[in-house]
Amino acid sequence: MLQSPLLKSTHGYIDGQWCAADSQKTMPVINPATGETIAIVPVMGRSETTRAVDAAAKTLAIPASIQQRQQWLGKLADLITEHRTELGRIITHEHGKPLAEAQGEADYAASFFRYYAGVVDHLKPKPLTDRPRNHSWTVYYRPAGVVALITPWNFPLAMLAKKFSAALAADCCSVVKPSSKTPLSMVALFSLIEQIGLPPGKANLVLGPAGEISDVLCEHPAVRVISFTGSTPVGKKLIADTAPHLKRLALELGGNAPFIVFGDADVDRAVDQLMSNKFRGAGQTCVCANRVYVQKSIVDMFAEKLAARVNALQVGNGMDDGVTMGPLIDRKAVEKVKRHVDDAIARGARSIANSMLAPTMLNTSSFFPPTVLRGVTAEMECVNDETFGPLAPIIEFESEAEVVDAANRTEYGLAAYVFTTNADRAARVIPQLSFGHVGYNTGSGPTAEAPFGGMKHSGFGREGGLEGLHDFIETQTVPRP
Repeated sequence: MLQSPLLKSTHGYIDGQWCAADSQKTMPVINPATGETIAIVPVMGRSETTRAVDAAAKTLAIPASIQQRQQWLGKLADLITEHRTELGRIITHEHGKPLAEAQGEADYAASFFRYYAGVVDHLKPKPLTDRPRNHSWTVYYRPAGVVALITPWNFPLAMLAKKFSAALAADCCSVVKPSSKTPLSMVALFSLIEQIGLPPGKANLVLGPAGEISDVLCEHPAVRVISFTGSTPVGKKLIADTAPHLKRLALELGGNAPFIVFGDADVDRAVDQLMSNKFRGAGQTCVCANRVYVQKSIVDMFAEKLAARVNALQVGNGMDDGVTMGPLIDRKAVEKVKRHVDDAIARGARSIANSMLAPTMLNTSSFFPPTVLRGVTAEMECVNDETFGPLAPIIEFESEAEVVDAANRTEYGLAAYVFTTNADRAARVIPQLSFGHVGYNTGSGPTAEAPFGGMKHSGFGREGGLEGLHDFIETQTVPRP
């Protein structure tokens, strides 16, 4: 079992108290690198979730000043930074990503609390300078209500930080539901939240499969906002389930990111950026490149450089020195990546990089060799479906119009990347791409200071920036003579 000073309890947290499931049911947390059980956590359901929502609703009636919220956010940022090493170790054990990468996730999480501590003043009442209808007018920013924050396993700490920081800045009370695959990062964060002096009920944690927990969050009248990061099918189900209750949703859903490299690009930079973008988290990120479009004039050079870099990756247990890519989250994820590779090769693609795995990794854990394919065409599964794994399929293109059309030929619109040294070309291409985040000569993903979110079937709502507050506030306008 994983021992940690941040995991003195592995229970849920409701109304200021750690608690087991009412049914006493439990489930294991598995280390994907070893297949070992590292913790046992409760399987909560309808009764615990209802209790959590009721506790949040009760606490919502006790408003916190902007200064108090600022203090909470700042303290939590400092605590995450102070405990980044231990938080990273927990993330690595339950997710698998290399330790340095996991510690970087802790830094990223802290940045959201630090950012909102610095901008929460924007929620002060705003008097209008004009006097329409001979009245003075003041706009107030009220908390939207109890909010449900549902997070995925690929960034088990950072995804909650994005949501909870904005919700706390808005003075909302939260019910948090993490992925059943990676609940320990959230338990560890709540052990820090417990130290900052929040009133009981301000933040609540329920653990277990979605099922009954989701039902309560969708149906309970006190829950006014659901912020969810996950798959598009689940997002669509949340829309249907909450429609009768007119709840507000903030959804970050699936992606199918194009990574476009024009013939005039700095090839070495493009390869560097693709490596950090594509193979972070073993390719299990919503914003990582899923389709690599390279102009024919440079494709041979680009592919050769990329293959060399991929073959040099060290795959293994994220806690081991020198490891640069860990496992996938489970065997089901491995099977999906393998299916995409097999489909592409059966349709004429060829592998030009395929790192060797130790024999012990092949059948006993969740590893898959980072792979680069050439000869990929539009009908292949890896082009039309988000792989969510360490596969980089290279697709050749001739013209600007051709690649813009190909890049947009997806129902998703979360992230895209464009590499060119021609500023005029960038100015033409980027506005044509239907993606909420477009990296220009960079593979960088979101930051706390800027709004991030999707278009089309990648969802709606924004996280980060001042816009990230909007999902958690109601504006109330008060005129007076």
